[in-house]
Amino acid sequence: MKVGIVVPYSWSFGGGVVDHADAQARALEAVGIETRILIGNDPPGSFSRVLHPRQGRPGPPPPTVIPLGRSVIVPGNGALSNLVLSPRAVPRMRRVLARERFDVIHVHEPLAPMLSPAALALWDGATVATFHAAGNSSWRRFAEPLWGFLLDRIDLRVAVSEQARLAAAPFAPGHYEVIPNGVEIPPSIDPGGRPDRIVFAGRHDPRKGLPVLLRAWPRLRRSGVRLRVLGADPLAVRLLLTRLRVSGEGIDLLGYLDDDALTEELAAAKLLVAPSLGNESFGMTITRAFACAAPVVASDIPGYREVVTEATGSLVPPDDPEALADAIQALLADEPARAERGRAARERATSEYAWPLLARRLAACYERVLAG
Repeated sequence: MKVGIVVPYSWSFGGGVVDHADAQARALEAVGIETRILIGNDPPGSFSRVLHPRQGRPGPPPPTVIPLGRSVIVPGNGALSNLVLSPRAVPRMRRVLARERFDVIHVHEPLAPMLSPAALALWDGATVATFHAAGNSSWRRFAEPLWGFLLDRIDLRVAVSEQARLAAAPFAPGHYEVIPNGVEIPPSIDPGGRPDRIVFAGRHDPRKGLPVLLRAWPRLRRSGVRLRVLGADPLAVRLLLTRLRVSGEGIDLLGYLDDDALTEELAAAKLLVAPSLGNESFGMTITRAFACAAPVVASDIPGYREVVTEATGSLVPPDDPEALADAIQALLADEPARAERGRAARERATSEYAWPLLARRLAACYERVLAG
């Protein structure tokens, strides 16, 4: 079987859906399904720096990634997305679909312009689509009347969480398979014996809530713990610290990290902090931390409530620096309990979110749509 995975964003800048598709492709390949990822790409260089102020992945994409055009920044849903909007991407998509001869295409965010609707319009075979977003996206208002009719070409709908299903169902009614975002489980990770440091992992998007953590930092740093900020552009974080009048003492700004480096950071952290304000359908960084035996202190919002349990971390009211600092300090103060929560988190990731389990579920979905 050969599956074309269509992603409307840019491979160069990662993010939840892009990272999901990357890991999905590796997991499917491991169970014998050939894959190609059809996606945008912004090669390093001066032109990309003009269009995108933050740093992207270095180097070219791997051979299994088929680039279809450059992206531009589009704000929506409390985030800055890198969407491919070039009209030249459409004939490129047509040529790729004709050349690659897929058995199934798997379209992520089928209403997001423009690669996903282009794939639905140009493809006449078996189609699976995954809906990721929670809340209301800014492009959905015009996308639904312009190409919402293409949703009828989807043979099987997948949502990554109940929140994603609830967000998609009003404009894409029908039956959904709820298959969560997967996570790759690194071997032999011990939750104990870690240095006194905590981690924030994510872009500096408004909904990710980094300012909430930074407002809590003056209290937290007095205990001697260090904060490692991963993913967010270091310059943007420095400007945010200046605006908030918070000292950067004890904060390490690491910027973009590849998968291996991110795993190393999470496996060395005492906990992950996920202070998002809302519009999160799942929380991929949370399950990534779970896989690395790191418990999580997260905002008590619907998407995170499905993932974080009392045994694996703590939930706090969103946009509340004092409550966030209290929960972090309480978890760090009891090392045996913190390590036990780390073990429970890794067990939850292994039993519910590991990619080998989810790859088999996706393979069954593909077989079902091919069988008609």
